[in-house]
Amino acid sequence: MRKTTRGTRFAPDRGLTTRMVGTMFFIGLLYVVVVGVLVVLLRGAWPIVLILAGGLFVAQFWFSDRIAEFGMGAREVTPREAPELHGAVDRLCALADMPKPRVAVADTDVPNAFATGRNRNNALVCATTGLLRRLEPEELEGVLAHELSHVAHRDVAVMTIASFLGVLAGIITRVGLWGGLRRVGGRDTNTAILMVVVPLVSAVVYAVSLLLTRMLSRYRELSADRAAALLTGRPSALASALTKVTGQLARIPTRDLRQAEPFNAFWFAPALSRETLSGLLSSHPPLERRLDQLGRIAAALGRAG
Repeated sequence: MRKTTRGTRFAPDRGLTTRMVGTMFFIGLLYVVVVGVLVVLLRGAWPIVLILAGGLFVAQFWFSDRIAEFGMGAREVTPREAPELHGAVDRLCALADMPKPRVAVADTDVPNAFATGRNRNNALVCATTGLLRRLEPEELEGVLAHELSHVAHRDVAVMTIASFLGVLAGIITRVGLWGGLRRVGGRDTNTAILMVVVPLVSAVVYAVSLLLTRMLSRYRELSADRAAALLTGRPSALASALTKVTGQLARIPTRDLRQAEPFNAFWFAPALSRETLSGLLSSHPPLERRLDQLGRIAAALGRAG
């Protein structure tokens, strides 16, 4: 089998690559525009704006994976501590011809999995104890193949940076507003304008970045499902895992779901027991769409066989 995706045997996805490049371009452009506008409007505060922008971006790039791991309670485990999990990852990495990432377990009853890492050298794949208790070996391999696909396509790093840029733009806007008001002082016309314009810019930046990252997130989940199904040759096992995980999430206490909800863009399935107000705000495509795609892949594999 020839290598297809960045030196691995995961199926390539030009649509995903195009969307990642487009998302980073537009969010980066938006970020630069916001910083430039703040530098012009808040001339006395421009050093604060630039230092904060550069410092936070570097910190996020280098530590985003650690922040996500800590936030989701991931604990790296050895083969002795989790032999079945390590064994599944070993088999899939050999099948995909890719380096083995770090393996972790999150001690929570929420059945889920995620991957982090800005590159393959520091990538991590994590499964929750709730997932390990509920899935059969073939189902677990399907989920892990899905997560390893994120690592192979490097969309985990893109999602992390893209999500951060929108938040960072809002932070810079608020800090710039604070610095500008201190410089201007008083309740003059400039202060009044800043108090109206800067929060408005912050809201627009956040809304645009949220929509862009949500659109990318939904597509990358479909791409990972497809790549995992083709790699393992068992789309039915992944479909079974999806159905089981989604059904079990509805039975998890609301408090536990709320703790996992901030990291929904990274989870295998969204940690929600209710529907969002709009599909535009969802981090994952509908379950029916994911199952329909896996069904079509199973049919195609059956015809090829």
